[in-house]
Amino acid sequence: MENDMALQKIKLKIGTVYQKEPNGIYYFRYQVNGARKAISLKTRNKQQAIKEAEKYVPLLQATSSEVIAAHVQHARNLATPEKNLLLYQAWEEYEKSPDRATPDTVSEALAYKSTFAEFVEWVNDPQATLRDITETTAMQYADYMRQQNIAVSTHNRKLKRIRKVFKVLQEYCSENNPFQSAVLYRKEREEREQDVHRLSFTREQEQQLRNVLADDHYKVLNKPEVRVIYYLGMFTGQRMKDCVLLRWSKINLKINRIWVKQFKTGKEVTIPIAPALREVLLEALEWKKSDLDYVCPNVAMRYNKTNALGKNVGNNLVNIDMLRVIRWIGLEPSVNVPGRDKKVTVYGFHSLRHSFASYCAEAGVPQATVVSILGADSEIVTKYYTHVGDEAQKQAIAAVSGVSLSTPAQNKIDEALALINNSTASSVEILSQVKAILEK
Repeated sequence: MENDMALQKIKLKIGTVYQKEPNGIYYFRYQVNGARKAISLKTRNKQQAIKEAEKYVPLLQATSSEVIAAHVQHARNLATPEKNLLLYQAWEEYEKSPDRATPDTVSEALAYKSTFAEFVEWVNDPQATLRDITETTAMQYADYMRQQNIAVSTHNRKLKRIRKVFKVLQEYCSENNPFQSAVLYRKEREEREQDVHRLSFTREQEQQLRNVLADDHYKVLNKPEVRVIYYLGMFTGQRMKDCVLLRWSKINLKINRIWVKQFKTGKEVTIPIAPALREVLLEALEWKKSDLDYVCPNVAMRYNKTNALGKNVGNNLVNIDMLRVIRWIGLEPSVNVPGRDKKVTVYGFHSLRHSFASYCAEAGVPQATVVSILGADSEIVTKYYTHVGDEAQKQAIAAVSGVSLSTPAQNKIDEALALINNSTASSVEILSQVKAILEK
């Protein structure tokens, strides 16, 4: 209802005042000799927009389209002098706006700044203003980025950040946001031939991880705590950050429960403690001082490390430690992919989350139950629960093919009876053969 009100059209004696989007700039639309025209009123205030639009009404009552055009252009220049902003000064102005993006992390906030700085550097014109940036400029920049060997998601994310800056600074731009066009953005199918994605660990590989984590010959910083974190990942399916920053106050060993408020989703999930996990948690009680402590205090302190700009750098350090453990069992975490400068990760701590979903699917655990543990991560859960429809799909193909995938029950019974009546084998052998027939 609120959006409908924000986008309502206000009809004047001649023409209409309207917004293209909620809380956006108001425009004035009118007709000249049957041709529809629209001009920006350069304000988000409804009453001010109506006042500005009404200045054009007397002019539009003229009889000559040339006269109308001349008067309207003159009125536009008188009513709202054109504002110019140099491109290299745009970020400073953007940061002052209450409409700027407010990312959840310092890292993403810095990414907005660096992405726009990259664009300014590419333009390489200290005299360029925001009005000089056209859709053609944006298209040329998108083509340039397509040659940089970056992922589709990275390409699109960078353009969306720049688009946001231009949207916030709309009053300094031409009427349309130059980065609005859909053709600037790449499509996921462009990487279809590079279908490299995160892999889950097999049960054997997880056992190997547990073995090397218990073997004193393998060294990694804060190894006892790294071992606990790996067990948390294996037996709860939670993300690395949730495991690393888990506090004792969220663990109840008396009732064997863990509560995790996921950093990514904000959702709190509760998980029973598996026997193997309980065993390492009991060992970890050695270094516990209070319920408010992190379960793995040294790794948590390392994870929370930031640089001078406030950007978290510790998460990468801890991730490197986790990848070292994976290399101990002979797996290479990242692989080269054609068309990408950076390697793509196939094995990492997040693979434990995939393994968790995979094992649950194999065991026939209801999908809703797995979601209640993993939280809102439908892509992972769906990936491993596609097998649920396999049997129905096989039956569909069989129906189309005119064949049956399984022997009807009566045919099985008849075949078993015939075997019993005619076989000269021992009773043990006959029983085994009958069982095989009935299990077809």
